[in-house]
Amino acid sequence: MRKIVASIQKELQILWHDKVGLTLLFVMPIVLVFIITLVQDSAFKLVNENRLELMVSNADEGHLGDSLICLLEKSGSFDIERVDDLKEHAMQRQALSKGKLASIYIPRNFSDAIQANTGSVTKSILHEFGMVDDSVFVRKKAERIRIYFDPVLQENFQYTLVSNLETVIAGLENKVILDQLFVEMGYDEIPPHIAKQLVGGGSKVVAKQATLDHNQKLIPNSSQHNVPAWSIFAMFFMVVSLGGSIVKERLSGSFVRLLTISHSITFALWSKTIVYICVAIIQLALLFSIGTIIFPLIGLPQLQIPDAPIQLSVISLLSAIAAVSYAVLIGTYASTQEQANGFGAVSIVIFAAIGGIWVPTFIMPDYMQFIAKFSPLYWCLDGYYALFLKNGDWNALSSSLIFLSLFIMICQTFTYIKLKSQNYL
Repeated sequence: MRKIVASIQKELQILWHDKVGLTLLFVMPIVLVFIITLVQDSAFKLVNENRLELMVSNADEGHLGDSLICLLEKSGSFDIERVDDLKEHAMQRQALSKGKLASIYIPRNFSDAIQANTGSVTKSILHEFGMVDDSVFVRKKAERIRIYFDPVLQENFQYTLVSNLETVIAGLENKVILDQLFVEMGYDEIPPHIAKQLVGGGSKVVAKQATLDHNQKLIPNSSQHNVPAWSIFAMFFMVVSLGGSIVKERLSGSFVRLLTISHSITFALWSKTIVYICVAIIQLALLFSIGTIIFPLIGLPQLQIPDAPIQLSVISLLSAIAAVSYAVLIGTYASTQEQANGFGAVSIVIFAAIGGIWVPTFIMPDYMQFIAKFSPLYWCLDGYYALFLKNGDWNALSSSLIFLSLFIMICQTFTYIKLKSQNYL
């Protein structure tokens, strides 16, 4: 016991004097969590909250172009700047120069085309009821509304904007059809009591997050997604510090000297393991505290800690042991510090990329979703998401706990085999 305590104290002293290692272990994760959360929170707000600045040039000779612009403004999704005096190409150039992410050009015959086409629909409906004679209804070909995007705007945002625009246009066409129907039936306009029922009288959709325990206490946001994910990445990135330290001691002859003392190599490895597990837990506590306390002060969503302290402790401890076990494995097999640092860092980046840290696995192809399950970071993240996003219990954690336990055993088994083959054990 005394030897283990002395060995742990030695490891703590080595770690304390390794300023670069401490920076990688603590400063880098903090900066990373802040930056990634800020960026993704801005992306969430762009889609869900912010009003997109939109430039509109209305060349329509009728009144429906103005009606369309009013509907876009009432939707609450757009901050519209009208430039009716600009031609189509000039509008594009001005939109780009002003930093507008999108611009819309409403063509000259927009109103005429809609009224002609909706008129044919109206007459078709009335014909079905025998209210008009049998005749041929010809739809008029119209210039389409054109929306231009800044090339920097990602395709998913472009698709969302096009869908919103098409929905607004469809609503405008439906209103025109109803107006024409009532006119054909002898009304000057839609009766007020009917118009009132048509506005906002549709069925509403209530959006809720699915959970495993029917409790929506935890609300998914950029903090709930990013803080656990990048905390895991930070834990596993200790392979650069720990793996390099093991290679350095092995090459410097420290392991050979320890062979003269019974079980000293075992004590040294266990000491490193214990110290770095504690470092990983401190990393998690620090990053979770920042998400809980600091984030609300700078306008970011607060990280909500799951109401499952035992499950959270277990998955955190297993994740820390998995990270340390992998770092020890790399340090044992690497021949030089450069190999340990290079291979260790690159392998963690690959594990993070395929494991869902950077890109959600559900948008990956099927074969990549299968490959992702071989990444330890995937199972760490799956366990944290089960708690931070889904209010999960032990059943939800079972797959993560089983895989991480297997990963730890595999790493430690191969570490033992390598040390045994080199006569260190």
